[in-house]
Amino acid sequence: MIAQIFDKFPPSPSVLSVVSGVDSESELAWIQAKESANQIVFKNTGKHLSDIETKVLHGSWKGKTYDQIANRYGYSAEYLNKDIGNKLWNKLSEALGERVTKKNFKQALTRAWKGYQSNAVETNRGCQASDSVTELTFPEGWVALDSPFYLERDRIESLCYDTVIMPGSLIRIKAPKLMGKTSLMMRILAHAQSQDLQTVYLDLSSVDRAILTDLDKFLRWLCLIVSRQLNLENQLNDYWDTEILGSNDNCTVYFEEYLLAEIDCPLVLGLDEVDRVFPYTEVIEDFFGMLRSWHEKGKISDVWKQLRLVIAHSTEVYIPLDLNQSPFNAGIPVELLEFNQPQVKNLAHLHQLNWNDTQIEKLMKMVGGHPYLVRLAMYEIGSGKVTLEQLWQDAPTEAGIYSNHLRRHLEILQQLPELVQALKKVVTSSKPVELNPIEIYKLHSMGLVQRQGNYVVPRCNLYREYFHQVL
Repeated sequence: MIAQIFDKFPPSPSVLSVVSGVDSESELAWIQAKESANQIVFKNTGKHLSDIETKVLHGSWKGKTYDQIANRYGYSAEYLNKDIGNKLWNKLSEALGERVTKKNFKQALTRAWKGYQSNAVETNRGCQASDSVTELTFPEGWVALDSPFYLERDRIESLCYDTVIMPGSLIRIKAPKLMGKTSLMMRILAHAQSQDLQTVYLDLSSVDRAILTDLDKFLRWLCLIVSRQLNLENQLNDYWDTEILGSNDNCTVYFEEYLLAEIDCPLVLGLDEVDRVFPYTEVIEDFFGMLRSWHEKGKISDVWKQLRLVIAHSTEVYIPLDLNQSPFNAGIPVELLEFNQPQVKNLAHLHQLNWNDTQIEKLMKMVGGHPYLVRLAMYEIGSGKVTLEQLWQDAPTEAGIYSNHLRRHLEILQQLPELVQALKKVVTSSKPVELNPIEIYKLHSMGLVQRQGNYVVPRCNLYREYFHQVL
């Protein structure tokens, strides 16, 4: 019965990504249990678990009594026991076909999950018998957690997984755009969830400019969004003291006295595209100084040891920061490089392309090991839309598969005349070119150049040939 439920309502990618961590002797993690229970109840009743039912389930999962759960969320223990708990266990009993109580529900959900896991393993074995089952997906956005097209870098993922569960840790992911920063961050957060850590993901590229230019608004926005993702009430008015404390202090107090205290478990805060803050001098020094102070607090304070930071950015900040206030010289640095030839060959196999070394080298001569450019080429070739020879000839032209990608870069450059002249020097020179630091920063952030000391060269022949023509 339970296998049929999961077949019709399969777990999300974030849950599937941690299935391998549930062996025959262990219980499933909270994130798996929550989604399992939610899908089981929905299949049986047509309704998902309510917020208060989820809170009771979570508290019970952690071994809390109804009194303890009630104290945490502000309800009466009798209400949680008789009105919420009893109904919740009855729902699970009906759905699972066995008597479920507060004492045995963990074992019941674990048995149900393992039954599904066994079926999934057998199904996967059957699928692996045929190379044709891998469905090609168009490469856009971050690579889904359950995608076979994600390639792990040497030791990077394992380093990040080991680091994120350490108290007060800080991981800094650096790479130009479209190199896989968000894909890696999502896997770090999924691993943290599998270890019963709370996670919050924030993409700063989506924040309104009006908020980014005002430190107080920005930090209040940060606190509010984190509260919402943690399913906590907005308590900003109770904690924000504008008469005495500054914005950084208010934000720190809100995290220390409310958010971290309320969830009573480790929190991983993922901040993606933090480059978006770099141009705003009225925000950057205070915001990043605050993050650095949180990391330092995590070395000595039990409360702040609960917070782990994962920051992703395209380049270093080009506005000088005090060494003692910058988070960019602390924590564990992770730099994503291009794929090497064996990795590109592996990716070709995943796209069902039986390429030899000469063909691999031909593609890499045009686009290097750039993850997005390589995957787009293999998707188009694997789908039968173009041959490698056609791609080679048309790549740097408007007729090629990269035309939209190249045109977007061109549109950005046309709004920045000083960058046009800088890139023109780079693509027309046969030797590395020296540019000023701001030009290097911006061109590298766009992913158009590679740095060699204080000099730069085009990131790949595709960019050299295209921009040599259009500029």
